[in-house]
Amino acid sequence: MSVPRLYVEAELAEGMDVPALPGQGHYLGQVMRKGEGDSVHLFNGRDGEWLARIASIRKDRAVLVPERCLRPQAAGPDIRLLLAPLKRDAMEWVVEKATELGVASIHPVLTARGVVGRVNEARLATIAREAAEQCERLDLPRIAPAQDLHAALDAWDGTPVFIGQERGAPPPLAARLPGRTPPLALLVGPEGGFTRPELDAVTRRHFVFPVGLGPRILRAETAAVAGLAVLQALAGDWTVPS
Repeated sequence: MSVPRLYVEAELAEGMDVPALPGQGHYLGQVMRKGEGDSVHLFNGRDGEWLARIASIRKDRAVLVPERCLRPQAAGPDIRLLLAPLKRDAMEWVVEKATELGVASIHPVLTARGVVGRVNEARLATIAREAAEQCERLDLPRIAPAQDLHAALDAWDGTPVFIGQERGAPPPLAARLPGRTPPLALLVGPEGGFTRPELDAVTRRHFVFPVGLGPRILRAETAAVAGLAVLQALAGDWTVPS
């Protein structure tokens, strides 16, 4: 049977009692049918991945004891996604796939034509955690609080931001990347696109670079995943042998 893999918040060290997070005891006992003495893999984004055993489990409570480190902690590339919030299912799908693609942080940005004005950050964090558990990441992406697009860029640290632009003839994203290394960011607008004043204000910033994402018009969720894949393939950790 497969060994469950769980994110925990506590420190990981040999012999230390580690409390499972809410819901994990039920998952181990009722979904995975695990019991005391069974193995589980743990990670916390700081101490690598550990082989642990279940010391006790009762209803939704479990205590896990790390036994040995399986993988040391390794930092992933600082690739960020700025995204106009989408409807719930699409937004959760993007967060899941962005986590699998190794994005370091996800920044919901509110735009003039956005269809969603509120973001459930706790729910998105849960989606990211579950995706990280499944894809064997050693950390979780940070889910930033939703901000107005201009306020987010006003506070930006100068990291290059590539903005997908449907119209005109911007250079392809791949053509912008030679010689660049992370930190890098991708900005994807709402389904209705940016307004002209919005686009003008954004692209006047010295760290924002318009790019093309191919000859077809992409849905926002497709553009996010496609753009992140290009960033990882040409400037991220896909260039490093696993």
